[in-house]
Amino acid sequence: MPSTNPERVLLRRLDGLTDAVGRTIAWLVIAMMLIQFAIVVLRYAFGVHSIVMQESVMYMHAAVFLLGAAWTLRHDGHVRVDIFYRTLSARRRAAIDLAGTLLLLFPVTLFIAVSSFDYIRGSWAILERSPDGGIPGVFLLKSLILVMVALLLIQGVAQVIRQVLILRGQTPNDGPPDHPEVL
Repeated sequence: MPSTNPERVLLRRLDGLTDAVGRTIAWLVIAMMLIQFAIVVLRYAFGVHSIVMQESVMYMHAAVFLLGAAWTLRHDGHVRVDIFYRTLSARRRAAIDLAGTLLLLFPVTLFIAVSSFDYIRGSWAILERSPDGGIPGVFLLKSLILVMVALLLIQGVAQVIRQVLILRGQTPNDGPPDHPEVL
């Protein structure tokens, strides 16, 4: 039976949102491959070049990177040097992850938001378009930076809840613990 603990319910919902975005964005990788294949075939077999198709691959790549960052965080896929980390107990890893979230993830994410806001606002002010006559939505592409920030902050809150539950000696979900060691 699913837990009615408010922390666990919130954690499940935040993780669910991140997972839903990640699964949706994953489809862009397939679309990106197909369009890139079409670009190559059109260019070398038929001598046809499409700036819109070329830019669409760039837009999809940016979307996968920016919108997939929270999913990667959720599934512990970011690069880390874990020579010592992997040998620690689940509680010690939770303490390190909690400190990293509070002292690194949140400040850096907020710095990205603050430092990119005027950049994005300026792009919206002129409804920035492609200088090469491609996709007329550069301002939308740049807006993905703030969407990434929002998704990372949401997943950061989920990470904090997860680590606090581990530090309390509780499993962070209704299934097996994220770290198989005995808490």
